[in-house]
Amino acid sequence: MTERPADWPSLEPNADIDLAQHDPPHASAVTEWWYVNAHLTTADDRRLAVFASFFRIAVGRNEETKETEHAHSVTWALVDLDKKAYYHESRVDKQAPRLGLERMDRGEGTKDPRLRRALREILERGNVPYPDHMFERDPFIHTSRLELDFDGLRFKRDDDGRYHLELLHPYFKSGVNLTFEAEKPAVRHGDNGVVQGHDGADMFYYFVPRMKVTGTVSMDGGATVPVTSGTGWYDHEFGGHRDPDQTINDEVAWTWCAVQLDDGRDLSAYIMVDERDDSVMGQRALVIDVDGQRTEHLGLSFEPLDSWVSTRTFNTYNSRWSLKVPDARIELALDGAFADQEFVTLVSKPAFWEGSCKITGTIDGKAVSGRGWVERSGYHTLDNLEDFFKAVGKQVRGSVAALLPYEPSYEEVRDLIASEERDHYMEGVDTAQFVRSGVTPVREITDRGGKGWRSYAALACCDVVGGDSRRYVQWLAMPELMHVGSLIVDDVQDKSTVRRGGPTCHMVHGDALAINAGTACYFMGQQVLTGTEVSDATKLRLYDLYFEALRAGHAGQAADITGLDEYMPNAVETGDNTELESRILSVHRLKTAAPAGALSRMGALIGDGTEEQIEGLGRYFESVGLAFQIVDDVLNLRGFKDDLKRRGEDLAHGKVTMPVAKAMGVLDAEGRQWMWDHVKAKHQDPAIIGEMIERLEACGSVQAAQDQAEEMIEHAWQTVQPLLNDSIVSLMLRSFGWFVLQRHY
Repeated sequence: MTERPADWPSLEPNADIDLAQHDPPHASAVTEWWYVNAHLTTADDRRLAVFASFFRIAVGRNEETKETEHAHSVTWALVDLDKKAYYHESRVDKQAPRLGLERMDRGEGTKDPRLRRALREILERGNVPYPDHMFERDPFIHTSRLELDFDGLRFKRDDDGRYHLELLHPYFKSGVNLTFEAEKPAVRHGDNGVVQGHDGADMFYYFVPRMKVTGTVSMDGGATVPVTSGTGWYDHEFGGHRDPDQTINDEVAWTWCAVQLDDGRDLSAYIMVDERDDSVMGQRALVIDVDGQRTEHLGLSFEPLDSWVSTRTFNTYNSRWSLKVPDARIELALDGAFADQEFVTLVSKPAFWEGSCKITGTIDGKAVSGRGWVERSGYHTLDNLEDFFKAVGKQVRGSVAALLPYEPSYEEVRDLIASEERDHYMEGVDTAQFVRSGVTPVREITDRGGKGWRSYAALACCDVVGGDSRRYVQWLAMPELMHVGSLIVDDVQDKSTVRRGGPTCHMVHGDALAINAGTACYFMGQQVLTGTEVSDATKLRLYDLYFEALRAGHAGQAADITGLDEYMPNAVETGDNTELESRILSVHRLKTAAPAGALSRMGALIGDGTEEQIEGLGRYFESVGLAFQIVDDVLNLRGFKDDLKRRGEDLAHGKVTMPVAKAMGVLDAEGRQWMWDHVKAKHQDPAIIGEMIERLEACGSVQAAQDQAEEMIEHAWQTVQPLLNDSIVSLMLRSFGWFVLQRHY
């Protein structure tokens, strides 16, 4: 910043902040926000917490009036500390679709082309993805006093200096009507109020660290209840000024806290990091004594103590921190009231963690305690679908490990073998032997990793119809066990020696134990369903879908074992490959598509989707399953990433795949006979296999198979998309279809 804007507070040390003058919006600001948080106790003894942020961003200049044009948004959350429930809402400007498209045109946002393409489709329809909502009315913002009305979400300051906050979440039917009254004066944060911004776009930042809060709260559509005690906090930040020729770096991450101690002292600290090189852009800790006096400290550490993975975004967060300020002899533990205080919104890439925390520790060696808020934003490890599904796979493996631990308790073994009602079945059971024969053979395969997309499908289909998959996170293990069970048995039947980069189960444990372990996997999912919080009628439908998938999968396996050789002579002789292609698709449909469709229907069912949504999502994932297998056939000829499988392995095994079937419809009689003779011969010579692949590529059958997979997914998506609301989850499902088509492993 070259100089202080004229509408900023004085930068003279210790100058007071005139709230009446500086609470209203600042004409010079590119970015401005007003933020409050509070901890509340109600008359019915509920412990709650709330935060709200009102944003105003300059987005251009009116060509006629030359006035600056702004976009507005609100993010807020109501936290039930006793029930450990987090109700959050994000509302954005009606300009959001246009502004989002302009941002994408500038190359900003995620770099993953599939996510960008899916988001562009939503924005071009004039929508934003849920849980973000667009304002129904134009926001009102007073220019000479603090008075904000963003679609009924209101924040204002009265002439007497009290602040009023009105929030209502229409979906959760919960809200607050609160009054904040300052108990300490406003305090400058940063360097005498100035916080280093993006590439010189500095901000001015002040806050009121302690406020008395009164008012009312309504929860879950219930009665309005008075607040019997409450403490609050108010932040205001504005600026974003820069030289005209400077560009803005938005790759910034930060950890920030607002702490109110029981002894009357308050503390705020932050660390800002440039994500491009992990350099610290700025850090400060401020201690405010009981009289409102500010003490600043530059040296501090703000270290996470744990990690927690969201099963909605699969981002990794922290929910506990250690804050140390050596000069002030401060050592505090900031423990989130519960881990899942994730705020999902594309306003912030695509989520952040902002939660209520319990504070304990020492200052000057004396024990202190209190309450506070922590915000951690920008520290995301998942910027593309490859990383996303790696994270999904890791959680799936963790879910399997929780169900099948290597050192299980008595109860865990009993629940895998029998039930609490049949405890006598455990008489004489050797737990160590059970682990060796029933757990280890399965875990050795699951722990090597897998794609995890079947597990994701079940949870995503719950969320995309408006359900909450967090209630069913234990389901992550079920699809993987179903799949791994089939792999173990298939390997015995196919006499395979390698699976997921290691020896197959039967090579290690023998055919008998492998067959038993593989089939046992099919029934372990029942234990997961037993604990599901659904009605008996719904559970019966879930069982029907689950066993429907198993029946179809075994029928497909029987057809696959029998093979397709008997259909080849007619295709070779006539050039009519219709029946041959149909038989191949039937195997893929039964083995892969049907289980994927069943699992997605199960997810949509527990999410209370309509019958049309349940069936539409089932058909979509059936198409994904079919496309997955066809692309697998293509990759077998074109090569897998990192040589995960040997190129041309299917040809070496004499397997008739979709590219071979399509070749029968385009090659001449001599070419068809040559190809079939060489497939039957099961050549191991890389040169011969290479020639076979070249001929398949030359006749266009490989690309035709790829094109067929693409058409399947596109048709299925166009059918199901009108049944779904545009949301971050539907965006992920759309992207996943392209991920399957464009995968390399």
